[in-house]
Amino acid sequence: MSQKNDSVNPFDPTGMFKNMRDSGIDAWSKIMIQLVNTDAYAQATGAMLDTWLATSTPFRKAIESTMTQVLTNLNMPTRNDVTSLAERLTNIEMRLDDMEAKVDDTLRAARKPAAAPKAKETKDAV
Repeated sequence: MSQKNDSVNPFDPTGMFKNMRDSGIDAWSKIMIQLVNTDAYAQATGAMLDTWLATSTPFRKAIESTMTQVLTNLNMPTRNDVTSLAERLTNIEMRLDDMEAKVDDTLRAARKPAAAPKAKETKDAV
């Protein structure tokens, strides 16, 4: 529906600027796509990320230990508390699933022998 009109309307004072903007954006887009798709860019980005991760680790550890101390002093659960609780709840859920499966198996086993004697009784009665 909308077509790009390359002709500039002389009565539109911003038309020329819009065309210049669009041309500039297209040129930058093509250049950036070419730049990002190079191996050198990938290596440079990887080196920057490795450096950032290596330098941020001590700060992250300091923040985690400070947060743990603050939460402990406020009698609030720490990350380790929540994680251990989640593990325990997962364990309970798995045990309940196992128990439910055993109960279902027991019920199925109890129903089958009950049906079998009735069939034997009818044979004995004949």
